[in-house]
Amino acid sequence: MSSLLREEMQRVLFRPAKHRLVEFIEIEEPTPGRHFLCVSVHCQSSNIQESYKRTEIWSLHDLTLVDGRDPDVDDPCFLLHFDKVRTVMAVTCSAKYTMVRALVALCDRYCQSPLNLQNFDFPYIKPTTYYSNRGDCVVLSQICFYACNLVCLSMCPVPLDA
Repeated sequence: MSSLLREEMQRVLFRPAKHRLVEFIEIEEPTPGRHFLCVSVHCQSSNIQESYKRTEIWSLHDLTLVDGRDPDVDDPCFLLHFDKVRTVMAVTCSAKYTMVRALVALCDRYCQSPLNLQNFDFPYIKPTTYYSNRGDCVVLSQICFYACNLVCLSMCPVPLDA
């Protein structure tokens, strides 16, 4: 479903303006309907068809801080600091971290300085020596690897000295 939605948004919102949709997540807003936070490369205003419309546009260079609020709580809310602070309520925590990984990757690629992050569980954002930045599947495989090691260790006989 998300790949169909991605293609539709790319076709309706970004392709007419000759831009590429990098990442999007569904967010909760007080107004009725579905709302999405989208990250695109070289976004400009354009004529928009059908049922999608841009309500706000920000530049990555204007983003001074992304605040996850509390890394120890499963909270899908995060704060984007531009000239004003924008509160974003993602649908899930996974969506929140997906968006932040996309912002970090774009900032690494297009900006001269790293993106300032605060209050995030950084192993889910920045790659470690074990895994590369491939998202939630890699994190899940790392968890499975650790679980497998625990099972293997618990099944090993311990020699008892008599």
